[in-house]
Amino acid sequence: MGYSMRKNKTYNKKKIVIVFFLCALMLLGLVGRLAYLMVFRSDYYSEKADDLHERERDIKAARGKILDANGTVLAANRTVCTISVIHSQIEEPEKIIAMLTEELGLDEESVRERVEKVSSIERIKTNVDKEIGDRIRSYGYAGVKVDEDFKRYYPYGDLASKVLGFTGSDNQGIIGLEVKYDEVLEGIDGKILTTTDARGIELDGIGESRVEPVAGYNLKISLDANIQEYCQQAAEKAMEEKQADGVSILLMNPQNGEIYACVNVPEFDLNDPFTLNDGTDTSGLSEEELQDLRNQMWRNACINDTYEPGSTFKIITMSAGLEAGAVTPEDTFYCPGYKIVEDRRIHCHNRTGHGAETFVQGAQNSCNPVFIEVGLRLGAESFCSYFRQFGLMDKTGIDLPGEASTIMHKEENIGQVELATMSFGQSFQITPIQLATTVSSLINGGTRVTPHFGVEVQDEDGNVVETLSYASKSGVVSEETSQTVREILESVVSEGSGKNAYIEGYEIGGKTATSQTLPRSANRYISSFLGFAPADDPVVLGLCIINDPQGIYYGGTICAPVMRDIFYNVLPYLGVEKK
Repeated sequence: MGYSMRKNKTYNKKKIVIVFFLCALMLLGLVGRLAYLMVFRSDYYSEKADDLHERERDIKAARGKILDANGTVLAANRTVCTISVIHSQIEEPEKIIAMLTEELGLDEESVRERVEKVSSIERIKTNVDKEIGDRIRSYGYAGVKVDEDFKRYYPYGDLASKVLGFTGSDNQGIIGLEVKYDEVLEGIDGKILTTTDARGIELDGIGESRVEPVAGYNLKISLDANIQEYCQQAAEKAMEEKQADGVSILLMNPQNGEIYACVNVPEFDLNDPFTLNDGTDTSGLSEEELQDLRNQMWRNACINDTYEPGSTFKIITMSAGLEAGAVTPEDTFYCPGYKIVEDRRIHCHNRTGHGAETFVQGAQNSCNPVFIEVGLRLGAESFCSYFRQFGLMDKTGIDLPGEASTIMHKEENIGQVELATMSFGQSFQITPIQLATTVSSLINGGTRVTPHFGVEVQDEDGNVVETLSYASKSGVVSEETSQTVREILESVVSEGSGKNAYIEGYEIGGKTATSQTLPRSANRYISSFLGFAPADDPVVLGLCIINDPQGIYYGGTICAPVMRDIFYNVLPYLGVEKK
């Protein structure tokens, strides 16, 4: 019995020692943890504590401006206000509800719901005119916050709308240059920090601290507002006169790729970009249907859409044939009004035929059989090789989003008939910007340039932060071929089908086109003219496209005069003198 008791006492002592030891370890661990938190993690938990007593509101950064080639502001900012309420600070809810309902033009129920909502901060309305914001601030109601913000503003309304693009409610770019150069333009938002007590009430004497916003950089572009405005007026006039679906005009420098104007009428109001520009009744449309119509309205046809170029593409066939030695300017042909290829009779636009003619005369007459013959001499393999050499199978790399790709037959599927139709610009599709860029390389001595708008990034004082540069590729064709192409195309305007683009005192080169859209039975046409000047050393290349004109639809009749009028005004403006 005594032995058993002694044994139990010994066991209990050991148990007590173990428990004591464990408690000591736990206490030591807690002390160590406390020391770690106080010494090594104090900054972190101090920051967390501050966060619990700080309320944060954004200060929007001013978005950078978009400036044209002359420094004219095309996209700027207007000061607007964001109206918010802080529930824990509101003292007179009914007066606030009545005031906000009246000043903001909102229904009372929606304002009441936001004012009475228990949240750290509740936004009532954004993009409020500064005058109204100042008036709301003057009431002095506790819990009502008026923060100044910025809203994008376009001084010229619809000018170059599909190039510039616009921003959304968050001031971020949605389409056009606004989205392409968003990182350049957007800036860095600031913050307003307010210290509060545990109930969320602002502490007197501490006030607000601010982290100031950093404005975005300005973007200077090659587009010239004066040239753009004149081209836009010319396009609107042509669209009205021909009752067309749309008109596109593109003007660029073929030597360096800078774009002076890019018009796609009808344009839309950049200050009201979500309202349809054609007066469509939207009352019965679903949101999805409405957005589809908006997307169509915002499309830049020069960049986003492809089309069959028709006879303007003969410039490419001409260049390939001359470069390959498949044809010379003096070669003779005979046009009976058609050419039979395999089992197909492919007609010339002149059904009675042009008779005997040289290659140069064939270009002046825009004779399909002549260019079919050149295409057949080249053969599918060589023709496709020149397609690739000229850059037609790659995108141009223009600094706008959504550029479409060339739609072309696979080489193995190109038979004699396909080759014949391709040679005069049918049975495949390219974008207008691709056609203009490719022809630029064929008339500038053989250098493929990258078409672009962006020229410089500037700070708010106008200092150049970055000069933008673009890739180029030399040796697309020889200088000899390029010179011959320029001379032939000058004769097309001075003596041939492009005579309606002729201006006395200026040497202008160019090519007309009239292509039929699919299905051919619909009798819908695309008329176009591509021209450049001066012909011996081009400084400007222009492309005019009229979609589905009513009445006379020949490119030489309705598009060449449009480009003539543009050149007549633009060439002196660019400093090109008459000879």
